[in-house]
Amino acid sequence: MDFTKAKKAFLVLADGTVFEGKSFGAEGTAMGEVVFTTAMVGYQETLTDPCYQGQMVVQTFPLIGNYGTNDEDYASDNSVVSGYIVREYCEEPSNFRCTSTIDAFMKKHGIIGLYDIDTRCLTRIIREKGVMNGMITVTDSLDREDAVAKIASFDAGAVAANASVKENKLLKADNAKYNVALIDFGDYKAYATELVKRGCNVTVMPYDTSAEAVKAISPDGVFLSDGPGNPDVNTKSIETIKNLISDKIPMFGVGLGHLELAAANGAEIVKLKYGHRGASQPVLTFETGRTYITTQNHGYAVESISSDVAEISHINGNDKTCEGIKYNNIPAFSVQFRPETCGGPQDTSYLYDRFIKMMEGK
Repeated sequence: MDFTKAKKAFLVLADGTVFEGKSFGAEGTAMGEVVFTTAMVGYQETLTDPCYQGQMVVQTFPLIGNYGTNDEDYASDNSVVSGYIVREYCEEPSNFRCTSTIDAFMKKHGIIGLYDIDTRCLTRIIREKGVMNGMITVTDSLDREDAVAKIASFDAGAVAANASVKENKLLKADNAKYNVALIDFGDYKAYATELVKRGCNVTVMPYDTSAEAVKAISPDGVFLSDGPGNPDVNTKSIETIKNLISDKIPMFGVGLGHLELAAANGAEIVKLKYGHRGASQPVLTFETGRTYITTQNHGYAVESISSDVAEISHINGNDKTCEGIKYNNIPAFSVQFRPETCGGPQDTSYLYDRFIKMMEGK
């Protein structure tokens, strides 16, 4: 690509701020909530992360694309990000696993991108004012007032409904010992793989599956996956979890699943100013006093939960928000961060083993 011939593109924020840059990836106009991630690597995993449904992602790391993309490092089957914003991208990657460039990858998945802007300045705005909606448009002339009016009326809609599987999928393990129902809020691939490796047959189920449908497969445990959006709008899934609680089925929640489980137990959920996104979030666990460096992608957190029901097990090392809960009334626990096996730290995968032990003691 000849960078001197790149088309002009603009980012317009809801507060009227305008950044002028250049277009890469797909062309056109896109709107979404503008958020930033602090990860230095794993951009392909970021672009295929279902938790970015309805969002435009800003990379704080200044150079993206230097090791290219491939057909193996997908976090999910496709990409749902609304837009991608970087300081600079590399058109000539170097890596033995590389099969394509970041630009070609974005064109393939219809991702509208913007580069050659001051991403440090943009990140400061989001940190000071909080996440806000925005628009990327590839055009020679921008009507700022019209863009701001369109942004003001933008609503991403039911993002978990869009990101979740639409029908049950069964993943079988060799010599399976357990039967797990995985309620999918949009990010099931890595979680199901880890459970299958540990001897679980996993039935991946849509986010709005009823409690009766879950019980019909006689699960030894229920896994609540990560996913995008506000947990409070998923009223049907919260009701399902409430109904499962009475049956004392072991449960493990991650990310949005952590928030849904907490909401079903009467917790107060709040929206964070700019969220936690990236592969370097410190989390302190009270059980051992150890701090883990974790991968996260969320904009909401548990504000409070009754001590009669549960106790906080993990907190964020930066802002002290809740990162994990251990329940007293049911065999269940949950974490806000991801027990990663790709695109981030791997030492939190012990949580899967804890879930297995919980099912053993069912």
